[in-house]
Amino acid sequence: MQPRSAHLVHGAVAGAIAGTVVILWFFTLGVIEGAPLATPALLASVLLHRDAMTPTFGVVAGYTLLHYGIFVLLGVATSGVIRALGLKPALRHGIVFGLGVLNAVHYGAFLATDAQMLAVLPAVHVVLANLLGGMAMMAYLHRVERVTEPLGLASIKQYRLAVEGIGTGIIGAGTVAIWFLLLDILAGRPFFTPGALGAALFLGVTSPSDVAVTLGLVATYTVLHFTAFFAVGVAFVWVSERIERTPGFWLLAVMGFIVVEAGFLGAAGMLGGWVLGALGGWLAVLVGNLLAVAAMGRWIWTTHPGLQEKLIAQPVATMM
Repeated sequence: MQPRSAHLVHGAVAGAIAGTVVILWFFTLGVIEGAPLATPALLASVLLHRDAMTPTFGVVAGYTLLHYGIFVLLGVATSGVIRALGLKPALRHGIVFGLGVLNAVHYGAFLATDAQMLAVLPAVHVVLANLLGGMAMMAYLHRVERVTEPLGLASIKQYRLAVEGIGTGIIGAGTVAIWFLLLDILAGRPFFTPGALGAALFLGVTSPSDVAVTLGLVATYTVLHFTAFFAVGVAFVWVSERIERTPGFWLLAVMGFIVVEAGFLGAAGMLGGWVLGALGGWLAVLVGNLLAVAAMGRWIWTTHPGLQEKLIAQPVATMM
């Protein structure tokens, strides 16, 4: 067992790594927007109750030291909690830490200010930065503490349904993304669809004229898009296996697609009537989903020979 001092050092380094990931995230966004050091100056001005401050060396350096100090303390505390609870560092703990602890600290720091917290930095940027920081922290702790269990994604290999479902979901999500990207390009507005959906879902935008397509917004919605299709992919694989065992189950599969399609259109409608129009109307959505279903179906067809036997070699039985 490693001495207590080693865990304190590991926690401090892990916190510094998480803080560096967050800094690099906002620095990259700043470079894209043409103001690399705007974020630390903005946060410093809010915490000090001052008007917008110029990102001078002193301002940036002062806020950066505070930033690293907080992250080092959080890293040490987190390492101690994990050790006390007997847990093994894993990405799932990083996700909880990033989405829970780091977001709580970030927004808690502004509770005493008069600034609108969501107006200081876009929430999607903060959530993604903290999520990446938390995962980086746990990845470091997992390595230096020589944990033998898988860090994250490798641990799901033992769950065949999840692995096949995620692979199938990636195919479906990619198909839909490419379809709407082509429509956006033809309309002369690349990435408008994920930007519009993200703006409506995360920022409460109520008209297409208010949509500002940013890297953070598109990336956040894309993560949500693929996550939703992971669930759809798992359901697809599960239904396919049921058809192999119970031929008449194909009817339930068709009904399931109708429900999914209706749910997607209903969700788009709940976000606002303008969202469906921004997507190109219900026909564009229908075509996109049909293409996704066809792509996922083709993949499952080639990877499940038992399904081919049921639907081709025993066509009468499958219709009963």
